[in-house]
Amino acid sequence: MIDANDQAHLKRCIELAEEALEAGDEPFGSVLVSAEGKVLAEDRNRVAAGDQTRHPEFALVRWAAANMAPDDRARATVYTSGEHCPMCAAAHGWVGLGRIVYASSSHQLRTWLEAMGVPPAPVRPLPIQEVVPDLEVEGPVAGLAEQVQALHRRRHKA
Repeated sequence: MIDANDQAHLKRCIELAEEALEAGDEPFGSVLVSAEGKVLAEDRNRVAAGDQTRHPEFALVRWAAANMAPDDRARATVYTSGEHCPMCAAAHGWVGLGRIVYASSSHQLRTWLEAMGVPPAPVRPLPIQEVVPDLEVEGPVAGLAEQVQALHRRRHKA
């Protein structure tokens, strides 16, 4: 169940996504939060330079692997503006991070981009549960998903 704390972290993800957009990048942002509610790390998309693996979710997975004990990782939550792609979902599962909460789904994103005439990504979008079946996942979140959509419209000027 999405609560006020979840909403606040998701809003920060959208702020990070906007920062990415303003830096000339794709609008995605993510935040890693401990079981105690402490923000541990955050990042935004950094693919504009040509490395398409520089997703914020992937950066948080690598940070967690280097800085957190396995039990702490399992109890942490990753908040993100958009549902994890298959690469990020797999990394999340391999490192043993806990719950994921996202503002907008990969299905929504695909629908929005198709409507704007944006060519499909080279990797097929899959729901997180198809990649990591036993993971607790929540999203999309009405109201916030529309904010993410507006960022993608700005990115593609549609």
